[in-house]
Amino acid sequence: MGARRQTYIAYGLLAPAFLLVAGLIVYPLYMVLETSLRVGRAPNVARLDRLPLGFGNYWRALTDDVVWHSAGVTVVYAVGTIAPAFLIGLLLALLLNRDFPGRRWIRSMMLLPWAVPGVVAAIAFLWMFDSSYGVVNAQLRKIGLATTDIAWFVHGDTALFAVILPTIWKCFPFFALTLLAALQSVPQTLYEAARVDGASPFQIFRNVTWPGIRGAAALALVLQGLWVVKDFDLVFATTGGGPSRATQTLSLLVYEEAFQFFRMGQASAIGVLMLILCACLAYLAMRWGRKDFH
Repeated sequence: MGARRQTYIAYGLLAPAFLLVAGLIVYPLYMVLETSLRVGRAPNVARLDRLPLGFGNYWRALTDDVVWHSAGVTVVYAVGTIAPAFLIGLLLALLLNRDFPGRRWIRSMMLLPWAVPGVVAAIAFLWMFDSSYGVVNAQLRKIGLATTDIAWFVHGDTALFAVILPTIWKCFPFFALTLLAALQSVPQTLYEAARVDGASPFQIFRNVTWPGIRGAAALALVLQGLWVVKDFDLVFATTGGGPSRATQTLSLLVYEEAFQFFRMGQASAIGVLMLILCACLAYLAMRWGRKDFH
């Protein structure tokens, strides 16, 4: 069989996969890009193609104070979630990498927050942080840190913090699970050699543990960062973006533009800008994660 014929057969076998990818990924992306160029308001989606084409949606998105405000809220929400969730996950992974009684049970229990749907977690935290009968306010009053009822999800100064807490609770198991798997792939001989050389626990972590899990940490940060940026259900179920847009992330702004103001083009343009920003951040994070392997 000639090389050219083998090439044709290979392309023929791969063609169904290419068509599937094109149908599931490329075509929806094309539709989003095409919609983002439709300037105007269209209550009926079937009439989107009647709107004029142009870059007005992108110009309006880049010059709109509401978009920049939501971008700032998204950055605070993402950083405020990812940083503590990663730290908790790392500490938990280091703990679970040791042998102690009940480790298997703790590993299983650790995954529970990750499996809970966002809406269910939102309801639970709404109850715990309720201003009148919430357990958080009750405990704060009991230890003397609060004298009045705090409306965590209603007050503009505390709403974003109150939304970040349940997101951290849902995110840290993913970091713990990913980093624990990476920790178990680090050769024990490296730890034994470091102890023989008299290295301190911090030096062992810096020179042995961290280089071994850095790639997995970068991948986990990228994936979880993307999920947090596009997170919708938990924020929408707790505050709906309020009060006064204090918790309105870009995902909620896209929803508002598309399904409340019927500006599908504007919503798609914001979505495309979010996609470009996330792709750039993911590229930089993956480059940082691969440095230790060179």
